Order: sequence, then structure tokens, then C-alpha cells
Amino acid sequence: MGKLRRMNELPLDTEVAVRHVQPYEAVKAYRCPGCDHEIGRGLGHEVVVPIDAPELRRHWHSGCWHREQRRRARG
Repeated sequence: MGKLRRMNELPLDTEVAVRHVQPYEAVKAYRCPGCDHEIGRGLGHEVVVPIDAPELRRHWHSGCWHREQRRRARG
């Protein structure tokens, strides 16, 4: 797959696993790649893991991930 560093560099048809993180599970802050804003502790969000590149796992705001899904579906 090469030296991809960011999820938005993956082909649109890349298969991903998505897991919702409940607010009580969110004990650390992350930076959302969809909007480049912080996902604060205690905020429910999505963890998106490319099946073939798990090292590119990213934490997304739920709304940002839903927008990304629509963008990927349009191709």
C-alpha cells in the first residue's frame, strides 16, 4: 500500500472497520481528521480502522465520519 500517512489518502473503496466509542469510554482527547478539531474526553465518537492498514486508525467526530462516508459513497 505504500507510505500513506492519512486516511484521506486511502482509495475511496478501502474497506474499514468502524466502532462507536461511548462517552464513558472516551478517556483521552484526539484530533479529528475530518475537521481538524479536538475530540474531547467524554465525547462519544467513531474509531475508523482501515482493514489493510490498521496503523492508520483514526478517531473521528461522529458527524464528520458520516459526512466522510457520504463523500466516499459518491466516489
